[in-house]
Amino acid sequence: MKKGKVVAVVEEIVAPVVSALGLELVDITFTKEGGRWFLRIFIDKPGGVGLDDCQEVSEKIDPLLDEQDPIPQSYTLEVSSPGLERPLKKPADFERFTGKKINLSTFGPIEGRRKFKGRLIAANGHSVTLQVAGQDVVIPMEQIAAARLVAEL
Repeated sequence: MKKGKVVAVVEEIVAPVVSALGLELVDITFTKEGGRWFLRIFIDKPGGVGLDDCQEVSEKIDPLLDEQDPIPQSYTLEVSSPGLERPLKKPADFERFTGKKINLSTFGPIEGRRKFKGRLIAANGHSVTLQVAGQDVVIPMEQIAAARLVAEL
């Protein structure tokens, strides 16, 4: 099974569990590192997640993954926080983090560039607006290749 398909199937299994625990499913990755496969589930909640949250999710989803067996090879399951520089993937993520600094890359050039670092000043289901060096840049959602928060300490 291809990695993208594995992630989609795992998301169907774990999303209801994560949601029932009052948590947000931020991301799922399935990667091979040093000859070993890792299934990583990233969760969050307002105020951040702790070790107890990660352990509870792991204990609830591990038996479901074993029972439904969507991954043919052996792997290591990891449940963790997305960290301070969490990815922004869904329109709701951009709306939630309006006012924060982000790094964003696009599939094609917008105003002559593909990489942006600025303050997220607006977001709707169709586009985001970043303030970059005093200028507002509007980026269509379908052009966003990747985006993450920038840790502001």
